[in-house]
Amino acid sequence: MSLLLKNAAFIDWETLDFISGNIMVTGDEPSLKFFYDPQKSALPPGTEIIDCSGKLVTKSFAVGHHHAYSALSRGMPAPEQSPQNFHEILKYIWWRLDKCLDAETIESSALVTAMACLKAGSTFLIDHHASPMAVKGSLEIIAKAFEKVGVSHLLCYEVSDRDGEKIARQGIDETEVYLRNHQGLVGLHASFTVSDKTLRQAVALTKIHNSGIHIHVAEDGYDQERCLREHGKRVVGRLRDAGVMNNPKSILVHCLHLDDNERELISSSPLWVAQNSESNLNNNVGHFKSTGLGDNIILGTDGMHSDMLRSAKAAFLDGQQSDGITSELAYRRFRSVHRYLRENNFEGDGDNNLVILDYDTPTPVNRENFLSHFIYGLTAEHVTDVISNGKLVVRDRKILTVDEEEILKESRRQAERLWERMVNLPPV
Repeated sequence: MSLLLKNAAFIDWETLDFISGNIMVTGDEPSLKFFYDPQKSALPPGTEIIDCSGKLVTKSFAVGHHHAYSALSRGMPAPEQSPQNFHEILKYIWWRLDKCLDAETIESSALVTAMACLKAGSTFLIDHHASPMAVKGSLEIIAKAFEKVGVSHLLCYEVSDRDGEKIARQGIDETEVYLRNHQGLVGLHASFTVSDKTLRQAVALTKIHNSGIHIHVAEDGYDQERCLREHGKRVVGRLRDAGVMNNPKSILVHCLHLDDNERELISSSPLWVAQNSESNLNNNVGHFKSTGLGDNIILGTDGMHSDMLRSAKAAFLDGQQSDGITSELAYRRFRSVHRYLRENNFEGDGDNNLVILDYDTPTPVNRENFLSHFIYGLTAEHVTDVISNGKLVVRDRKILTVDEEEILKESRRQAERLWERMVNLPPV
């Protein structure tokens, strides 16, 4: 089915040029037809017309790094003891949660995450999944849930040796099976939980399936301390020696505790860095500094939420002192994920992915001042309609592809199941 966006004020996401007119959108063609005049050209049968008068239309958003498996954590019981550092946050909270996930909770987490992404304007999601007691088939469950809601994706399983070599091998096997039929990445948790053997197997998979590594890097100083103690080198040096750094599809997440040499290794490599400012603040691990990292920086949410406009504002505000960031640079990082996907020929992020914003600004908005509106005005509340791969998936703030109420009702039930399993899990 075709869509005609009538009286649209379209903002080109790359140039910020404002273009007024009608836009024809189809699911079959990723490109858009501007200035379409229905009086001169007959509309295709079944075309739906959306009047965009007074609204803004632009390319939809994409999440550069997410953890959908954390979706049912909101309001969960407190950990058995209060974490005193980042490693204990992982051990007492997130590693207990991921051990309790099963097929049902994985599916619920994926469904509610996909809905949240769409309602915040994102139609593409790069996700990093972990469920060590339910590895097999987990990526397929997530993929089907995302596609059911209407979100394109680039998934990976977070392979780690923290639960033993057997489960690490299951993660490698799950990745290999998934990549036979899907675009995706090869996920690793972080250097300090990945053995040399697992790292070699992961890099080998990227070569077999023309993929990249997706890994947390130096999120906390502990990652560097363990790497120096066990491998006699720093994290980025270890990844370089393993063959990770020369891959333009690879994503290094966080990259906080780096020395100048590591920053030079990253900037001279074609890979990408994912910035997650809110998560860094939440875990008290430090502030992101882009100095020496180059321009290949994208933004993520790290499972905190699914709102990329919020992530961009956090990157801007947190970076005022630590990173010298400008509104232009915050916007560039917000949109760089599209460049990452395009340059690596990943599918699902074509021009027929759009968001319509009912932005009731009390002041004029134009090309010259848009970045100010981006930082201080636009929020997810302004998202009214979303088009994913040419298909209208959100209309008047309501998701059209699935029953939101039923999914949320079921997710609450699954959350209680998950929390009960966490409480009954033996102490660490």
